[in-house]
Amino acid sequence: MSAATPTRPSGQRSRKDLACTVAASAYQKQFGADLRRRVVDDGEPFAIVQADTPHEIFHVMDIPIITNQWWSAYISAKQLSNHYFEVMAQAGYPKNSCKYCSLGLACTLANDPRTAPWGGLPKPTVLVARMTCDCIQHVFGQWADALGSEFFPMEAPAWEHKDPRWFAHSRDQWEQVYDADRIALAVSEMRDLIALLENRTGRKFDEAKLHYLMERINEQEGYIWEAAQAIGKARPCPVSIAEQMPNTMIPQWHRGSDWAVGHARRFRDEVMERIAAGEGTAANEKIRLMWIGAGVWHDPGFYQALEERMGAVFVWSMYMPFAGPQYIREVQGRPMEALASRICSMNEVLHLPPWMNGWMTSEAERCGIDACVVLLPPENRLSQSGTKITAEALEKAGVPVLMIDADMVDAANWDHDRMVGMVAEFLQKRGLA
Repeated sequence: MSAATPTRPSGQRSRKDLACTVAASAYQKQFGADLRRRVVDDGEPFAIVQADTPHEIFHVMDIPIITNQWWSAYISAKQLSNHYFEVMAQAGYPKNSCKYCSLGLACTLANDPRTAPWGGLPKPTVLVARMTCDCIQHVFGQWADALGSEFFPMEAPAWEHKDPRWFAHSRDQWEQVYDADRIALAVSEMRDLIALLENRTGRKFDEAKLHYLMERINEQEGYIWEAAQAIGKARPCPVSIAEQMPNTMIPQWHRGSDWAVGHARRFRDEVMERIAAGEGTAANEKIRLMWIGAGVWHDPGFYQALEERMGAVFVWSMYMPFAGPQYIREVQGRPMEALASRICSMNEVLHLPPWMNGWMTSEAERCGIDACVVLLPPENRLSQSGTKITAEALEKAGVPVLMIDADMVDAANWDHDRMVGMVAEFLQKRGLA
């Protein structure tokens, strides 16, 4: 196998206006080094998990986790994705595989320690994913085989309670919103997962610790939600999504920890300070934009490219406002059930109608959105599930929508200048610039 050669990056770095953005990136860099030491150098038991699985179980048991989506973004940021997808194609895998979820598998299949991040991942204790689409069980099943480990699947059963305004009741009426049967199934599966982890690692699960962690997560997400509400109302927008994303998602990987709670508070405070001072991410804000889809991790500067030229500011992405309705839970003395209500719906409300379009049209109204840009990864099936219906709903609500054919981790068909030009042309054609 030839050595991987990083592709020439077309993306640009984002501008950092907030001190806490720099602090979050520094913390995550150190965390990455510590995580590598624990799982690669020290050989601790660890798990590879999807983003919509119960991370809290692992945090309570102090078992390191590598989140598949985070690992994919990490590989993509090192400009290695094109090489690994070529490896998959050469091995006979279809070229139209879902790239966001399969990049980690591709890195393992390449078996090239010289260029793989961390020299490649060692054998994990277990791999965990919810069965949210037809391909994920194949990705995780074959990844587990390649690593000599075991795949623990979690069901994603049908959801009978279809309330487009689920977000208005999710904090306290979660058993009604997310269906008692679905929650009970998730709790049963989590208890099976706990038993497996206790047996394999010798570490014990403590439900009292989970209760405490859930309350700390509520505090953390409350700060994020407060900042999201303020950003939606503020004119001009104090913080673009280029900085909202890291200040939300980096703490999210560590949710409930002392650092995560403290950082969320600092972020909230810095946002409020900028609003009070009348500071905006653009000198002359004219157009408020919404971004639907995962972040373009190989080109974070894309989101700030039209701020000065056209006064076009990306005000909204899913990551920050999602903290309120999907993470905050009144525990009600039932931490396992409260956690299950969070887990059993995470992908559904982001990607499937009527939950996706119901929430996002409401958010567009709340934030005074003028236009929306939708990432439509051509091979990522789940991300396409509700996007067209959501686009139609936004158009009916008076919000013009541009869909761009691109991928969040595969930069093969992405060119920064071309994509920025596409957005600029769209805004001009729709009479917004």
